[in-house]
Amino acid sequence: MTVPSGGPGKPRVRFAPSPTGYLHIGGVRTALFNWLWARKTGGTFVLRIEDTDRERSTDESRQVIFDALTWLGMDWDEGPQVGGNFGPYTQTERLALYREQADKLVAEGKAYRCYATREELDAAREELKKRDPKAEFKYPGWWRDRTDWPEGKKYVIRFKAPQTGVVTYVDKVFGEVTTPNSEQQDFVLLRSDGVPLYNFGAVVDDITMGMTLVARGRDHMVNTPPQILLYEAFGAPLPDFAHLPMMLAPSGKKLSKRDGAVSVTEYKDMGYTPDAVLNYLVRFGWSHGDQEVFSKQQLIDAFSWEACGRGDGKFDTKKFLAISFEHLKSAELTPDDAYVARVTPFLEARGFSKVDVAKVKSALPAVRERARTLIEAADALDFFLRDEPVMDAKAVEKFLVPASVPLLRGLADSIRTSEAWAEADLDAKAHAWLAEKGLLIKDVAQSARVALTGRSASPGLFQVIAILGRETALARLEAAAKIAAART
Repeated sequence: MTVPSGGPGKPRVRFAPSPTGYLHIGGVRTALFNWLWARKTGGTFVLRIEDTDRERSTDESRQVIFDALTWLGMDWDEGPQVGGNFGPYTQTERLALYREQADKLVAEGKAYRCYATREELDAAREELKKRDPKAEFKYPGWWRDRTDWPEGKKYVIRFKAPQTGVVTYVDKVFGEVTTPNSEQQDFVLLRSDGVPLYNFGAVVDDITMGMTLVARGRDHMVNTPPQILLYEAFGAPLPDFAHLPMMLAPSGKKLSKRDGAVSVTEYKDMGYTPDAVLNYLVRFGWSHGDQEVFSKQQLIDAFSWEACGRGDGKFDTKKFLAISFEHLKSAELTPDDAYVARVTPFLEARGFSKVDVAKVKSALPAVRERARTLIEAADALDFFLRDEPVMDAKAVEKFLVPASVPLLRGLADSIRTSEAWAEADLDAKAHAWLAEKGLLIKDVAQSARVALTGRSASPGLFQVIAILGRETALARLEAAAKIAAART
């Protein structure tokens, strides 16, 4: 088996999802750590599709993986859609290789054909259960040393696991890990249909693709000892291993669909930005002092395995929203052009067929301080972009009353002569009028807010007036005065 080399100091890492549904956000966290390491070191990030679960794997799910990684900005250097020197990068296109390598191990006496039937194995399990209900079944090795293979019968290929000694490796996160070989059994490498089981397929692929580091969730630590035994059987150099703490539900159990959105595409649809998603996910198992908010480049620059912790983390929707808010609030993390581009689909979903980019940009200062997601941003931008605001019936009923008519018209008259039409000047002119009339801002603010935005809650009144512009603001104040007057 040819083992490629990435060159000294050039890591080769991979993300190897199964296309059997949505892309779990925990899987994205694994991809992220690998991607960050590749980008920091100038290494290679490989995308490999492990689609040997033929019944559940679909082209649609495969496309979801591609689309999600693309949206997140985690580009891959080798893999489907981009190619590479060590493909194919989809396991069902590599079946001949798995057969070749399994047969090689059989020929070398390191693996063997097993003709045990499902019925025989089930019967052995039941017999063990009767004798010791708590015992864990291990394949008894019936065919381990036999060579009287029957012609024409189906068989699997099992690894001839050592029965003494230990497997020891140094994990980049968990340190030295030792597992007695007595805990292993003669595990299946290749099913009777020629499809590899996970450990065998992953090892053959990682060797032939030259992976120098295997980083994945700590739930895979059980797979590492048998995989190391396979590396040794092939005479291949071991990669480094890094096992990452788990992402748990608030209850402390494994994060699942029952706990809310766990699919990347759901967070996209909920209005989170890609960098906010990455920022939140990286904090599950990695820290950089007290810093909580990072740009993607800052993550690349700061990332190291030494800073990875061992403690599992609980998914916190409020914390996720807070990180999202920090990204949307910062013009450095989400520049105006990026903000407009990302919020546009959500504005289109609200019925804006053609988004006025200039108007959106002018309103961003008012929106950034309020919107935690792009959905909230689109909602906050709505009244700035319409010819007339959508009026909240309850707000109209409560605040556009006959007594508000002179207040609305008086406010309009007070600001009409503003030449700068800037927030500070508008504020000054309105307060001069209020002082002259012996009024307070609270006397007019709510009715004016409903007039201008259709809502009882909005950004600062004079900020809204400045952004709407002279013609629109004055027209809305007069229209609201007429609504109020009509209620007499």
